This record gives sequence, structure tokens and C-alpha cells, in this order.
Amino acid sequence: MPMDRSECISQLESTTNDILNNLYDLNYEQLESFIELRQQIVDQLIEHFSQEQASKHEKEIINNLLDQDHEILARMNTLRLEAQDWLHKRGQAKVQRNAYEAGYTPDSFLMDRKK
Repeated sequence: MPMDRSECISQLESTTNDILNNLYDLNYEQLESFIELRQQIVDQLIEHFSQEQASKHEKEIINNLLDQDHEILARMNTLRLEAQDWLHKRGQAKVQRNAYEAGYTPDSFLMDRKK
């Protein structure tokens, strides 16, 4: 059920503050859920504002919330870099493991020559 403008702004403010209060305890899935919820709220606000322009007070609230985005983006970037580092290490481990697990013929002989 669609919310009215004030409910949308309240919800946006509330969820943003909740995320900011727990930002460094959240995993990427929780941040992803927040982003999806926030997008739904923003879509509703866009629809409301297309019918009637935002008031000065509404603009102030939204601008204050946007000012806090840099902290959320920084946390998301940190999680992205951690995942990238993990994937890189995993790839290196796979290369090393493959070198040791090279296909040897079980019936082959290894001959050393004396010089």
C-alpha cells in the first residue's frame, strides 16, 4: 500500500538512521536489503513530488539524509574491497593447489641420470 509523503520521508529518515547506527556491524546482505527498501521509498517520493513539489522542510530533511550517504557508500566500498581481496586470495590458493595436483600418470617412472 503506498504511503503518503510524510510517511515516506519518515520511513526514509528512520531506516537511514537505523543503518547509520549499526553501519559497521552490518554485512553486505543487510546493506543490500536497506538499499532495496530505500529505493522503494524513493520511488514513491518521486511519484509524490511529480504531482506536487517538495516543501522547503521536506527538501531540508532529504538533503540531510543525502549528506549521510558518503558514510554508507564508504562502508559498502570497504565490504566490496574485502570481497575482492578474498576472491583474489582464493584464486591464488586454487592456482597453487592445481600446481601440486598436476596430472601424473600412475604407472610412469622417474629416472634420474648421473652426470
